[in-house]
Amino acid sequence: MVIGHWWQGLRLRREQAAVARRAIPDDLWKRTLVRYPFLRRRDATDAAELRRLTSLFLDRKEFSVAGGLKLSDAMVVAIAAQAVLPVLRLGLARYDGFVGIVVHAGQVVARREVADDDGIVHQYDEVLAGEAMEGGPVMLSWQDVRAAGRSAAHGYNVVIHEFAHVLDMADGLSDGVPLLPADIPVAAWRSLLQHEYGAFVQRIAREEDTVLDPYGAEGEDEFFAVASEAFFVHPQGMQREHPGLYGMFVRFYRQDPAAETAAPRGAA
Repeated sequence: MVIGHWWQGLRLRREQAAVARRAIPDDLWKRTLVRYPFLRRRDATDAAELRRLTSLFLDRKEFSVAGGLKLSDAMVVAIAAQAVLPVLRLGLARYDGFVGIVVHAGQVVARREVADDDGIVHQYDEVLAGEAMEGGPVMLSWQDVRAAGRSAAHGYNVVIHEFAHVLDMADGLSDGVPLLPADIPVAAWRSLLQHEYGAFVQRIAREEDTVLDPYGAEGEDEFFAVASEAFFVHPQGMQREHPGLYGMFVRFYRQDPAAETAAPRGAA
């Protein structure tokens, strides 16, 4: 018991020192909340915790750039704040499995290879706004990050999307099933996700308009990431089209964005 209290005290002191090292100036934090309104929390405790975790994230992660892009304080704070939003109630330890974040000026083209059923390898190019790899790094397009305040009305957010993949891959699998709390049985999560995913794929095949990005039809892992985007940046729309999944996400993320934030500008 004594050792436990000592360790908790040491961890608290280390975190306080890290927050002090990476303190975010008031004016920069205010500008960040103005640019990305979905970050605003009505609860003062949650608002303070979001800022604290953002500083801790900046202290623990390493940013690098590609293509001649120059990092600024505003850029790294914008990325960090959006990244910690999904783990506001889950804890930053969920991201301990990686360190590096690579920021490109815009979207990048990646060369892919896939083998068909006959073993023939086909090559193709894929345009990426972001990518999360197990163990890192996480790659992001600054062009897409910068536009996140406007694209929220369409349920799109590349940072939350990629960090949802990080949560998903925590068990070594990219299957749309993150590490779940004891009160959410894996079977119940998987059953609901598969049902919602199947219905979504059918809607995309019928070329219906959807709140969730059509890219979610690529697989259950992408569906989880796309649904997580909408959950945080266009929660009213997601709640309207996917009430069951929205309720499950409230239980997993321990947040209810539809109740905590105003509807995004331009939303129906």
